[in-house]
Amino acid sequence: MSAEPAEKRARMPLKLGYWKIRGLAQPIRLLLKYTETEFEDIRYEQGDAPDYSRESWLSVKFTMGLDFPNLPYLFDGDVKLTQSTPILRYIARKHDLDLCGKTDAQIMAVDMMADEVADFRRGFTGLCYDRDMASKRDDYLKAVKPRIKRISDYLGQKPWITGDSITFVDFMLYEIMDHHRLFESGLLDDCANLKEFMDRFEALPTIKEYMKSDEFLQRPVNSKYAKWK
Repeated sequence: MSAEPAEKRARMPLKLGYWKIRGLAQPIRLLLKYTETEFEDIRYEQGDAPDYSRESWLSVKFTMGLDFPNLPYLFDGDVKLTQSTPILRYIARKHDLDLCGKTDAQIMAVDMMADEVADFRRGFTGLCYDRDMASKRDDYLKAVKPRIKRISDYLGQKPWITGDSITFVDFMLYEIMDHHRLFESGLLDDCANLKEFMDRFEALPTIKEYMKSDEFLQRPVNSKYAKWK
């Protein structure tokens, strides 16, 4: 079969593939909507208990030409990319270099916070999938408050992590903080600046419109076999 003309490929929307959950893909969906990027949101459905089949993804996983087959993935013409943070960086660089930070200091801050949020998310996700989550919940909430306070202190009175300009890491930060608000209402009550950050993010016109649409996925946050979804 002959290759499609470059002009046609250029008009084709991006393809984002992930489970039919918020998970690692939600900051990517939010960034794509913020940048007004047309994309196909491919959502793989996991089976129900007791098997929780992943066949919808596994049946195509090694047929897509991915170097490291995984979810989420992003297709953009000839670009085929996996891993959530590199996907966010790719979108940020493609649309606006400022989304990665304007200065060397800001770029370093974005990179540092991206890993901080990834670590934060990893710990929370581990709890959500822990079969003993109920017994560990109180200890987690006690331990997580100082971490949230450190992030609040780092944000200070800045509207966004690096200052006046939003970057891709703000999308990651919003998502993990929203998970925690859903997990324990009032968890951000002692951090007024983080609550203002959340309100500011949700007021962004393209984000506000997306969150009101049928496309927006409020729940589940995690997959069907998680203890907290």
